[in-house]
Amino acid sequence: MLYYIFRRIFMMVPTLLVISFLTFLIIELPAGDYISNQIAALKSSGESSSVAKLEFLRQEFSLDRPFFERYLIWVGLWQGPHGFDGLIQGNWGWSFEYDKPVEQVIGPTLPLTVVLNFATILFVYVVSFPIGIYSATRQYSWGDYGITFIGYIGLATPNFLLALILLYFFNRWFGLSVGGLMDPQYIDQPWSFDKAMSVLAHLIVPTIVIGTSGTAAMIRRLRANLLDELHRQYVTTGRAKGLKESQLLVKYPLRMAINPFIADIGNLIPSMVSGSVIVSVVMSLPTVGPVLVSALQSQDQFLSGFILLFVAVLTLIGMLISDLLLAVLDPRIRLGGRAST
Repeated sequence: MLYYIFRRIFMMVPTLLVISFLTFLIIELPAGDYISNQIAALKSSGESSSVAKLEFLRQEFSLDRPFFERYLIWVGLWQGPHGFDGLIQGNWGWSFEYDKPVEQVIGPTLPLTVVLNFATILFVYVVSFPIGIYSATRQYSWGDYGITFIGYIGLATPNFLLALILLYFFNRWFGLSVGGLMDPQYIDQPWSFDKAMSVLAHLIVPTIVIGTSGTAAMIRRLRANLLDELHRQYVTTGRAKGLKESQLLVKYPLRMAINPFIADIGNLIPSMVSGSVIVSVVMSLPTVGPVLVSALQSQDQFLSGFILLFVAVLTLIGMLISDLLLAVLDPRIRLGGRAST
């Protein structure tokens, strides 16, 4: 197991290099960059006094260099002409849109994004698994029909509409401030117990809103997978041997039915970052999603490139976690070895 983990971590290095190159290539595909666009806008409006500063920034961050040289400097495999370090050296770059280092732009939003994503994933699994098991083991019951109806409503309701409804009721019933992940008085304040409790209280609505569609879809998939496993021959054999229904369900069919969901962890983690952009805008959530959209629109290449690379790292970590969990849950899966004959 340790050898497999070390090998997978080692293989992440060339994978990240390939992803970083593709990310940089996609960001560079549109003509121009943030500095070039600003220079063109200033010249068209007749304001040439600020052009010198923009030209200085363009040379300072090697934006006037060839494509491959800019990529190597950004990653940190090539020393920039002005001593600019890259990602490997811990320099995330400069955000031209915010006029500050990328770490200062991402710093306040990154921890809150991770907390929100973790809470959402936990909500999806904790809610969907018991309901999906209940629906599969009581097929065509009133409870099964009710869960199916609620699941379809969850899939059909737009997240931003559900966000507005829940914000209204939580503000009216519990006095929760509208929008954000904390009360306004805690913004830009050091962390304390009261601030942490405010964050936990404000996590309820976005967690429910972002996790609703994923929960509804997972319930339907778990129900279908578990029903398929329950009709297999080994379940009939287990019942004939006298195994209790609860023991039979947990030991065999459920372990086989949840394999696709464990495998989806690698895709679920980054999708929480990219899939909650509209909800984050509607609810004024200080997460990475809206920052990424703004950076892509303004061609702020250092900021958008780092966020996309961060999402790629989350994907690789999620895939490693899912592979390890699959090996633990399913004895038919081997960690890179040949099946015994």
